[in-house]
Amino acid sequence: MAEPGVTAPDPGPGIPEMVGPCVPGARTPDQTGAYLHAHGVDFAVFYRSEVRPLVGFLMMQGAGVADAADLAQESMVEAFRRWVTIRHPRAWVRRVATRAYIRRATAIQEQPTCDVPEPSLLLRPQADIAVWEQRQEVLRALAALPQRQRQIMAWIYDGFTPQEIAEELGLTAEAVRASALKARRALAKNLQFDGEGDHRDES
Repeated sequence: MAEPGVTAPDPGPGIPEMVGPCVPGARTPDQTGAYLHAHGVDFAVFYRSEVRPLVGFLMMQGAGVADAADLAQESMVEAFRRWVTIRHPRAWVRRVATRAYIRRATAIQEQPTCDVPEPSLLLRPQADIAVWEQRQEVLRALAALPQRQRQIMAWIYDGFTPQEIAEELGLTAEAVRASALKARRALAKNLQFDGEGDHRDES
């Protein structure tokens, strides 16, 4: 709960100024202002701390940087609209973003284009993008995994327990642990192989 007299910060680019659908019934301007003051601050903190990790979460599942940024933004907008009804927002936005990514991945048909996508405001500055590009070795290793294993590793990387992941994905905790073990073994093997390849190239 925000302290009296504190102005709620802007949650970020693309976030609506009014909650709208998640506020049941008519409210006077004073009531609406009090509502946003009470809940907008909490969402702003959540948005700023989680939107970029959410982009990385989607990239680990196979999304490109631009698509991951767009999907993360869309999921955050939806979270803002439903904010007072969400009990576990970190898991909620990842669930919604994953479903959106799967829908987009299965619906998109690649077509030639000469247009370069506009840069997203969620993408990190160039220096940070360079750091991200250094992680391509890991992303390539993840790409070799079955989709379910990639999905589970993305949740694990973001700090969720096997039981929490199981509840989100409709699996048992034992199945999550088994998939994670297989994924870690495959990643270790693939990364070791890539490292040896790099060493041979240098010699």
